[in-house]
Amino acid sequence: MRLPRFSSTVVPALLLAQTCVLLFLVSRPGPSSLTRSEERVHVLVLSSWRSGSSFVGQLFSQHPDVFYMMEPAWHVWAALSQGSAPALHMAVRDLVRSVFLCDMDVFDAYLPWRRKISDLFQWAVSRALCSPPACNAFARGDISSEAVCKPLCARRPFDLAQEACRSYSHVVLKEVRFFNLQVLYPLLSDPALNLRIVHLVRDPRAVLRSREQAAKALARDNGIVLGTNGTSVEADPRLQVVSEVCRSHVRIAEAALRKPPPFLQGRYRLVRYEDLARDPLPEIRELYAFTGLSLTPQLETWIHNITHGSGPGARREAFKTTSRDALNVSQAWRHTLPFTKIRRVQELCAGALQLLGYLPVHSEQEQRDLSLDLLAPRGRESFKWASPTDAPPES
Repeated sequence: MRLPRFSSTVVPALLLAQTCVLLFLVSRPGPSSLTRSEERVHVLVLSSWRSGSSFVGQLFSQHPDVFYMMEPAWHVWAALSQGSAPALHMAVRDLVRSVFLCDMDVFDAYLPWRRKISDLFQWAVSRALCSPPACNAFARGDISSEAVCKPLCARRPFDLAQEACRSYSHVVLKEVRFFNLQVLYPLLSDPALNLRIVHLVRDPRAVLRSREQAAKALARDNGIVLGTNGTSVEADPRLQVVSEVCRSHVRIAEAALRKPPPFLQGRYRLVRYEDLARDPLPEIRELYAFTGLSLTPQLETWIHNITHGSGPGARREAFKTTSRDALNVSQAWRHTLPFTKIRRVQELCAGALQLLGYLPVHSEQEQRDLSLDLLAPRGRESFKWASPTDAPPES
């Protein structure tokens, strides 16, 4: 694999990040307020952009037992934006490990020296950062609001994020910057971690429709995915990013479902966004059970309300979790995308559609006919597909 060329401003940052990793590897695990009999559970929501991951992140964030952070590795990609996704995998992985262990010193390489909680990416969507001990905007059992949290908690000391993290039984991180499962094997076999992986996928046709709504915001990340050495990519007429996202989901699912390593047994769960949208509460109960959580009456009410709103949500809400009609959201691509684009996505993502259980449409009439169910039943037999043309995963 040919590594990207880095500018003189990026090389010192990359070296600093690698130095932090080396120091981290020889240091002890981050301190914990839990005893050995109360082992902390670590959950990685592994997904891609515009796959419903913000919604799933909030399912965890609002739980009173969860310390949640949304995409902490955003800081790695922001600091090293001339890298490529494979080249940045290890830096992303080691930052994720540190945060799982509540060692927030890992952000020294990526954040200003004088920093507040608000310097963390999308910090206000974390109920734990809006609740004691981080802040008093909400009680720990409350459903939090980003709009209320921001003005009250933005200037709270950064060290309180670490203190808050240590006080929860579950640490949940949502990440979109891993493109194969093998890079996570050191975390799965790490005795300091008790890791569960929730692999969230979504119909690639719906992903394309959602990406088009947020094209400008995704431009820098697109460039890193495509390895453009720091050039942002807003327009992607050849759908190269969607194609790479499909390939990555196939690589991850195949690694987990076809002869998985022993340390992955019982620690991986594939979740389709559409299943959550169709029948939220039973699906979420299973998801919570997989990660050692229980559904509270307050959460049950909140989940019902957040999934039974009106309409698919406005464009300005593209990165927000607001009350919407979840089933309407999952089907919106069938109303809005031209069939020519649908056909192209189906060609590029044929393997992912087959593996993950999404049925193709063969005409615009089929696309618009909502009585035609395009979601195949789940089951292990649905996940047998393998592509002989896929390149081997990068290491």
